[in-house]
Amino acid sequence: MREIRLHTKQSLNTGTVIELEEAAANHLARVLRGRVGDNIILFNGDGFDWQCRIGQIDKRRVEVTVGTATPINSESPITFKLGLCLSKGDRFDWAIQKATELGVASITPLISARVEVKLPAERVGKRHAHWQQIVTGACEQSGRVVVPTVAKPLSLAEWVKAQVADIKLVLHHREAGSLPTRAPSSVALLIGPEGGFAVADLDYAKAAGFQNLNLGPRVLRTETAPAAALSALGALWGDLVSN
Repeated sequence: MREIRLHTKQSLNTGTVIELEEAAANHLARVLRGRVGDNIILFNGDGFDWQCRIGQIDKRRVEVTVGTATPINSESPITFKLGLCLSKGDRFDWAIQKATELGVASITPLISARVEVKLPAERVGKRHAHWQQIVTGACEQSGRVVVPTVAKPLSLAEWVKAQVADIKLVLHHREAGSLPTRAPSSVALLIGPEGGFAVADLDYAKAAGFQNLNLGPRVLRTETAPAAALSALGALWGDLVSN
């Protein structure tokens, strides 16, 4: 049986019996077809994988007994803060899923001059919950033990102004900047919309201390850009290198 990892917001202690949250219980029972006696792994952001065993399961309720904890070192040594402009369809979903797998610490959906996505106020809560579910699922799959935070959508101008990081980068294919060889402890990374940055967007970023990052001569799609940038920076400074 393949390894099953699920996220929980509950405290975990060896020997205790807990009831899984509704979403996790439903996924385990209906999708993964868990059975009494199966071993699963739970994580809650404390840095450990907890070995657990299913004691009771039906379509609405799952109880597990918490076993031993194993420390997991799967988080990036760099705190990557991603500001990503909203995009249509499932492109944004795909982008934040891959960013999570690559170690991003936080994600903020951004609205800029050329963002064409219309998100009415009454739909923000539902979309935000959907995005958080995507990054949680990516953590379950990739072995991460800390789930990145997904913020409510902000304007690009608000986000760049609020960023505090060792280095601030804006992905811009037409201009190149130089990167330090010494690894920073935190990086704010700004990635634009499908139509590219407006001049005002780049002015806001420059005024907030962002410098250009160029990943080569080709124009990357908005869903490709975060994965490419995080991979390149992770290989240069982080843990995406062979030892």
